[in-house]
Amino acid sequence: MSRITLAKGLNAGLRKAMEDDPKVLVMGEDVGKLGGVFRITDGLQKDFGEDRVIDSPLAESGIVGTAVGLALRGYRPVVEIQFDGFVYPAYDQIVCQVAKMHYRSKGRSPMPMVIRIPFGGGIGAVEHHSESPEAQFAHTPGLKVVACSNPVDGYWMIQQAIASDDPVVFLEPKRQYHADKAELDETATPEPLFTSRVVRRGTDATVVAYGPTVKTAMAAAEAAATDGTSLEVIDLRTLSPLDMGPVLESVRRTGRLVVCHEAHVNLGMGAEVAARVTEECFYSLEAPVLRVGGFDTPYPASRIEEDFLPDLDRLLDAVDRSLAF
Repeated sequence: MSRITLAKGLNAGLRKAMEDDPKVLVMGEDVGKLGGVFRITDGLQKDFGEDRVIDSPLAESGIVGTAVGLALRGYRPVVEIQFDGFVYPAYDQIVCQVAKMHYRSKGRSPMPMVIRIPFGGGIGAVEHHSESPEAQFAHTPGLKVVACSNPVDGYWMIQQAIASDDPVVFLEPKRQYHADKAELDETATPEPLFTSRVVRRGTDATVVAYGPTVKTAMAAAEAAATDGTSLEVIDLRTLSPLDMGPVLESVRRTGRLVVCHEAHVNLGMGAEVAARVTEECFYSLEAPVLRVGGFDTPYPASRIEEDFLPDLDRLLDAVDRSLAF
């Protein structure tokens, strides 16, 4: 057993995957000698060499395009996009090639690659460094999209994503990289990759979150408990495919649902979750499904990002509105 941060969990998971399979490569800007902007790949180039941990040019489209060729030749490239907002130069490659190659080839050409994207705000950065583009990828058939929220999931999920024969967009909440520690048991059996999980049991309302807002939801549940309100918190973990089983079961018991994410509310993941719950649990709902998220503006300057990001107060306000309906 060891206590690790999310950054250490991801680093250890990448290391284990590279030790187990010589076809696993890591590519990206500054991932080698520097160890990545957030030090997620620290020490990997020293131990595995420059042929397997590759410092790339500043060209996201070229990085992902090269990874497509490597995947077609039997390798398992792990691509790092340095910041969320830098992924857009590679968007054409991801949507037009990565997502469609397996289908286009009638199953003959799998695309076993992982695209790691540090996402979300809360680090005092500006636009292009604090965004949440997950819905754009979850909307694209052919891509799997997952979001870890804690160190233990980071360790296991990155290995499971690398082992997948489908392309996986792997979202990492950057403000959680060095924030909290958790006990890691490397001998444990991990949960399957594309599954959601109840992380706190409750009876009065269900709160669904993923990535950075899982911690916000847990804090809200703690605060609500002091007033006698019992919130059930679910970590989605997988955004495409969505694992709605635990969500539907929970809502059928609580009758209320609040979905929280940092991305803009308009056409965000919360809209899809709300639609599916309304379709499946209509007669169980005691109140409309509510969504809490970022405002429909470009990401603001760092001095006012706390007003933009969903926090404990905004989440508890939504819970109160649901309970009062």
